[in-house]
Amino acid sequence: MSDSVFVGIDVSSQTLEVASTAQAKTWQVSNDSTGIEALVTQLVALQPGLVVLEATGGYEFEAACALQAAGLAVAVVNPRMARDFARAMGALAKTDALDARMLAAFARVLHQHPERERFVKPLADAELQRLQALVLRRRQLVQMLTSERQRMRISHAAAKPSIERVIEFLQRELDDSNGDVAKHVQRHHAELAAALQSVPGIGAASVAVLLAELPELGKLDRRRVAALVGVAPLNRDSGQMRGQRAIWGGRADVRRTLYMATLVAVRHNPVLRTYYERLLAAGKRKKVALVAAMRKLLTMLNAIAKHGSPWNPEMHHA
Repeated sequence: MSDSVFVGIDVSSQTLEVASTAQAKTWQVSNDSTGIEALVTQLVALQPGLVVLEATGGYEFEAACALQAAGLAVAVVNPRMARDFARAMGALAKTDALDARMLAAFARVLHQHPERERFVKPLADAELQRLQALVLRRRQLVQMLTSERQRMRISHAAAKPSIERVIEFLQRELDDSNGDVAKHVQRHHAELAAALQSVPGIGAASVAVLLAELPELGKLDRRRVAALVGVAPLNRDSGQMRGQRAIWGGRADVRRTLYMATLVAVRHNPVLRTYYERLLAAGKRKKVALVAAMRKLLTMLNAIAKHGSPWNPEMHHA
């Protein structure tokens, strides 16, 4: 690998715009098997220190996997992170070629980052891809069901039979989806899923989301996993001003799942209920106390995943 060559790739559904710090001009390949194969050949010859692509709704996945399989270091970054970097560099305009060049410059910066490995990580294997697809489809069905039920409340009587039929169909699909997710989890993650589900407040749907969207669970320390999910409070201080800390960023789907699980846990999990009530008694606002309980619940789940041991209230009280 060369520490002087870095590559950025701007991704769309049809094309990949490629920029290298070793060349003045960008070039383009098609975002299909033929174009990706040609790109792999080109980049293997360059041996860049790091290749950076934006996460683009899955359009980047095939290219990222192919480059990684060829032995190249690949980072798939949040588009907001890449755009903030471009603005910081004074690049206010936006074109495919400019975006690719900014991503190449970003690759150089990330390569020098002391926590480079946090950005360069293995992409999902076939089994995890399948679980992620099943969990995503379940989430879509839940959203569609919610929308139809809301329409039912405000619809004219003439439209209600149609809505009822759609709801009935979506409910059957959701039941099938739940079954598919449960079978997959049982086949590939039975022991870990059982340990996580032993925590009061954590159900099968929450476990599936954690396994699919947070494969790092149990592999990072509590601070890093909290930052990854977006439940670690961030400082807002400047000079003599001390602002209110707030959570921001992270994996929104995991955080939403954790929020719903925490709402249940502060009622039915004795450890979290005691912790939550203690914070309220100390004068914390309900939202602040709930976020703290989310963070504590995630810490518990991380410890259980790390050690493979089921829920033990005595250990978590301590």
